[in-house]
Amino acid sequence: MAAITYRNASCIYEGSDKLAVDSLNLDIADGEFVVLVGPSGSGKSTALRMLAGLEDIDEGAIEIGGKDMTGVPSKDRDIAMVFQNYALYPTKTVAENMGFALKLRGVPADERRRKVEEAAKLLDLEPFLDRKPAKLSGGQRQRVAMGRAIVREPQVFCMDEPLSNLDAKLRVQTRTQIAALQRRLGTTTVYVTHDQVEAMTMGDRVAVLRNGKLQQFASPSELYDKPVNEFVAGFIGSPAMNLVKLPVVADGVQVSENSTLDLEREQLTRLNGLSEVTIGIRPEQLEIVDSGGIEVVVDLVEDLGSEAYVYTHAGSGSGVELVARCNPRTAPKLAQTVRLRKHPDGVVHLFHPQTGARI
Repeated sequence: MAAITYRNASCIYEGSDKLAVDSLNLDIADGEFVVLVGPSGSGKSTALRMLAGLEDIDEGAIEIGGKDMTGVPSKDRDIAMVFQNYALYPTKTVAENMGFALKLRGVPADERRRKVEEAAKLLDLEPFLDRKPAKLSGGQRQRVAMGRAIVREPQVFCMDEPLSNLDAKLRVQTRTQIAALQRRLGTTTVYVTHDQVEAMTMGDRVAVLRNGKLQQFASPSELYDKPVNEFVAGFIGSPAMNLVKLPVVADGVQVSENSTLDLEREQLTRLNGLSEVTIGIRPEQLEIVDSGGIEVVVDLVEDLGSEAYVYTHAGSGSGVELVARCNPRTAPKLAQTVRLRKHPDGVVHLFHPQTGARI
């Protein structure tokens, strides 16, 4: 097991004038499960490949277990990689696929078989050890790829979107298994995904990247409750946080011609003379009321069974769109006019209208 440190680690691809990963700093504890998340092109897979030795570190350094990995070949880093496409040998059985790396190391056949059987037991693959990959489901193939990594007993697991080829139900099931397995093994794990729900449910901490730069590195609850900027606020959470740029008035912000959202006095003080501000409020922190609040028109009701999300727009041509969570049994109808109010315990986040930084 080993801690991992990125120290101003940067990478630029040949022919590009823009860094794919720009001065990344991360301190990952021994045994921690860290998720790198961000939209396409954010640099998350490149950062993982730099750790694995598959991409060069052009500036800065990456350390594994306190040792600088700059210039160290991938095979000498004691890491195991799990890929999106499984990368299994089609002509070999499950047992042969899982034990192949040990065979290349010259590990005796008896020890190989013992380690493969131990991993198969952890992954519920014992009935399939003599099958070939073509006879397995997608989820089973992914578990074989996991098993191949486990038998090596590496210092670090590197996982590059390993669940993206699975259907929705199997993804939920498999990510639960991976998270539980990692906690049993205690192996330091860096996991890449574009799925923020996956990131929030699996990681001890989550690093949010955008355009090669780290935006925030924190626990899932901190990312959700205290996003450092407008990008993180909008990226983390499903449905996304309501983010609206509004003019500042005496008691709060003007949502539409006849509707104002009141802010706390302490929040108004922090605005420090701004004429407008971007406010953020989670859908679950808005409620439908009979009077008061903001008048809106219902554009769509998304009924999920246990809950419903109401997509609305404010009147008077303000262009303000808001999403609120409600009880599906009492959800309003399409095109109905309703009133929305911040829940008494709800939180309004404030972001600078130009920089997007949290105020």
